[in-house]
Amino acid sequence: MQVVRDSFYAGSFDSPIWVGLDNYKGVIHDPSFRQSLLNNFKLLVAVPVMLGLGLAIALVLNDRVRGMRQYQAIVFLPYVLPATAIGLCFSFVLQENGVLNTALRGAHLGFLAQDWLGNSHLAIGSVGGLVVWQQLGFCVVVFTAALLALPPETSEAARIDGAGWWALQLRVLVPQIRPIIELLAVIQVITVLSWVFNYVYILTSGGPGYSSSVMELYIWRSFSSGANGTAASVAVMLLGMASVLIGLSLWVRRRAGVT
Repeated sequence: MQVVRDSFYAGSFDSPIWVGLDNYKGVIHDPSFRQSLLNNFKLLVAVPVMLGLGLAIALVLNDRVRGMRQYQAIVFLPYVLPATAIGLCFSFVLQENGVLNTALRGAHLGFLAQDWLGNSHLAIGSVGGLVVWQQLGFCVVVFTAALLALPPETSEAARIDGAGWWALQLRVLVPQIRPIIELLAVIQVITVLSWVFNYVYILTSGGPGYSSSVMELYIWRSFSSGANGTAASVAVMLLGMASVLIGLSLWVRRRAGVT
């Protein structure tokens, strides 16, 4: 691949200079890269949150709640909205004088108001909250489909044996869709590691400083500054991580019997 070749060169594409592994060494010792990589891993906290919430909502909707399809559509809507539109809306909500802080002050909870995007300790968490909100609908739809595909006889037998609602969900239904949960977990990890550039760029541009930068943004900044070899080396690293996770995803799919 061209990007792999470029990762061993420095300078412009017209007159590249062979530098071997220097690009990789430079990246590894770059504090801004390490911060970007750390932020990608921090965002992984969003994965169990979205999986837990998605599973809980799916279990409730699986009880044939009246208007279930309408609720599913409402929850799924953020997933199909353009990332740019979502990012812009959340930037208005989370800025220092935005909708969220205004609502908190109006409810006499002004002590909870924060500079959600301008505080280096809160910025990456705000991005994570947006990722959870956007991906939650996808999790709900996948889990709901998995639950609806289960044979009803299992649930009926558990009810006859006296299983309550909690026992039915946790001991009967959830174990049966465990392979789907594992598969979706891998998919969401891939998403968090390689598909959050739009949100970070629109909400914080990686700031303050590099406190909310991620690997994709680091690549974009490197290309923009003419450090093509550096950008290529980070792209290769990201590709390697994604390849490992995709391989894990395929293994989980085979284990789950998903085609």
